[in-house]
Amino acid sequence: MRLILDTHALLWFQAGDRRLSKVARRAIEASDAELLISAATVWEMAIKASLGRLQLSGPVDAYIAEKIGQGYRMLAVSWAHAARVEGLPWHHRDPFDRLLAAQALAERCPVITRDRAFRKYGVEVVW
Repeated sequence: MRLILDTHALLWFQAGDRRLSKVARRAIEASDAELLISAATVWEMAIKASLGRLQLSGPVDAYIAEKIGQGYRMLAVSWAHAARVEGLPWHHRDPFDRLLAAQALAERCPVITRDRAFRKYGVEVVW
């Protein structure tokens, strides 16, 4: 199953953080899981790291390269994903989450997130 990981879900899973739900952890660890990291997530992480609001063991590009080496796949932001944001209602003001919702809808792919606003868009949420 293809799964898009919201930023906090990716970071919490990698850190073994107990805030990640058991359901989400099982989905990520499933043998048939294809774990997708959106380019929007990388962008969000880069912005937060540059503002000092995210601390990683190294630069964001090295962190993401490591995850790709572990088998995660990148989900590029296509023009269709970006354009789909236009039609979304304003359940959420966060531009990263709005783009993730648009990608999830376009790709027909669940998102691993604790953010309840995704469900308001009709996105399947795993949590």
